[in-house]
Amino acid sequence: MKKVKIKDIAKKYGISPKKILEELESEGIELESTSSPIPPDMVELLEMHFEEIFSKSAKSRSAAFAAARLPAAAEEREIHLKTPIIVKQLAEALGKKPNEIISALMKIGELASINQSLSEDIAEKVGKEFGAKLIIDHRTKDEHTIHGGEGVLFDDTPDKPENLRERPPIVTFLGHVDHGKTSLQDKIRNTMVAAVEAGKITQHIGASQVTFNGHKITFIDTPGHEAFTRMRARGANVTDIAVLVVAADDGFMPQTIEALNHAQAAKVPVIVAINKIDLPDANPEKILLQMQQNGLMSEDWGGEVGTVRVSALTGEGLDNLLERILLEAEILELKANPDKPAKALVLESRLEAGLGATASVLVQEGTLKVGDIIVADEYYGRVKSLFDDHGSRVAAAGPSTPVKLVGLSGAPEAGSKLGVCKRERDARNESERRAHLARQENLAKGAAVSVEDLFSRINRENKQTLNIIIKSDVRGSGEAIQDSLSKLPSDKIEVNVIMNGVGAITENDITLAAASNAIVVGFHVKVNPGINDLAKKTGVEIRLYSIIYELLDDITAALTGRLEPEKREKDLGEARILQIFEVKKGINVIGCMIEKGLVKTGAKARVYRNNQLIYNGEVTSLRRFQDAVKEVKAGLECGIKLDNFVDFEQGDVVKFFEIELQQAKL
Repeated sequence: MKKVKIKDIAKKYGISPKKILEELESEGIELESTSSPIPPDMVELLEMHFEEIFSKSAKSRSAAFAAARLPAAAEEREIHLKTPIIVKQLAEALGKKPNEIISALMKIGELASINQSLSEDIAEKVGKEFGAKLIIDHRTKDEHTIHGGEGVLFDDTPDKPENLRERPPIVTFLGHVDHGKTSLQDKIRNTMVAAVEAGKITQHIGASQVTFNGHKITFIDTPGHEAFTRMRARGANVTDIAVLVVAADDGFMPQTIEALNHAQAAKVPVIVAINKIDLPDANPEKILLQMQQNGLMSEDWGGEVGTVRVSALTGEGLDNLLERILLEAEILELKANPDKPAKALVLESRLEAGLGATASVLVQEGTLKVGDIIVADEYYGRVKSLFDDHGSRVAAAGPSTPVKLVGLSGAPEAGSKLGVCKRERDARNESERRAHLARQENLAKGAAVSVEDLFSRINRENKQTLNIIIKSDVRGSGEAIQDSLSKLPSDKIEVNVIMNGVGAITENDITLAAASNAIVVGFHVKVNPGINDLAKKTGVEIRLYSIIYELLDDITAALTGRLEPEKREKDLGEARILQIFEVKKGINVIGCMIEKGLVKTGAKARVYRNNQLIYNGEVTSLRRFQDAVKEVKAGLECGIKLDNFVDFEQGDVVKFFEIELQQAKL
């Protein structure tokens, strides 16, 4: 940005630089000399100020301003405004120009730009200057519009029937944790990708898309553990078709019924996939009976619910399942208008090295394009890049298409709505408004909790609280962890999540933990350099996890008095990093010498730097020269890839271990 100096403004208004310098000093703005550059964010403000003072119409405007300063009490009018109060909105409400409001603010010692929000006290003072009494109406939680209504932000024009086009069905796999939902989806994806184009690898963006018989089908990822109930419910609410996966040997389980309830609450058609029919003790007929007992009558028994026998292991029945999905989609007549600005749902978000904030979204209406101005939660921006579920760059994404986007100013919450905005300034204003509203709500919530605590402590002196700070790689994971922790029952202790954030564990996290006597729980994240030392000095405990079940079991054990879960770590070996190879952008492989014991694929791994733990994860692959191997012993060199970690340095030590299957049962 070109620097603007005092002499530039002096030349523009035909006055001496010294006069402007004196005027600035009188307003409390100190600059060294007439050659000093003016801060970029003050240029517009100062030009408006001097336009007011030195332009030809200054006298008439000053007269108008003086006339409005002391109105008769009877003439004072009431003006209703909602928070946050933006300078531009205040000007419109008072019937004044923005530069008049800015000048009035400067006279009372306040510097503000046209899009800046004002405190209620300052706004009331300005209103009084112009003969108006401001009545501040506080917005409710559900209000998400700026002045002029939501139409200012998003295109809500009803779609004409002739503009609607067929769109892919959005499918969610629901069911019990061990019944093969993930395996079934992986088998479908791998089979379809192999049939179309070899070498493509599905990227984790919360959803994926396959093509079958010339038709696209979109699958939403829904982890099956009970901890992800909220995510699963959210998945059912955005889906067109739910596939209820039931293991042929186990039958209906509590989570199966729970998942069915989510699908029925969302009023979506259900297809029952009887999985694991390859097992010797498979009993599909038992599943048909249990379906009837839970209000689902299979077509096999004269009902209307499609039932497909499949095997995620052998691939048997996959074609039948996909054909059934397309049949249900045809009956539903799924359509959307692709020729309009997009609206999408945020599936998950995270902070990624080299990219900043990224959001995986599912487009529901219109077409999302690179360059679009977008708003989600309290964040806004312009779409810089779009990636499909194979990691390939795309220019646009139509209805029912999942993509990862780069360009938002922060990581929005999973489940929030994203929309394409008409103008960038409206997006920025709405972002500021939502951020301001969120801060006010948090302050109000904090005050309410403090008051409640004063009274509750009287009634429960013996009840303890375990304060936790959660840092995760993805918003959705953090939310699911918090939701699960809130459901853990205990008469003597309760869990209080004081912060739930995304990204590496930082100094701010430790400072907050120390002040609130909390432990820091990291899920698939690293610890920034020097943070372990700070944690030791302040007495803060950091726990790192890569599997959510271990995290929940650990916290549950702590809540019930068993600080250590009933499981054993079996040491396998130790290696030192000799060299680092970048095999793909964002993916590193480490060349190691195995100094003790052995390492094998699937083993747990901890990375240490200067004897401090910086990462806890898993060995995803091993190589000796060009060959993939399952195990490497001491004295040999090998290449190792760890999951979700690339921040290696030569000399780092990697220790390998495995968990013996002696998991405690509560």
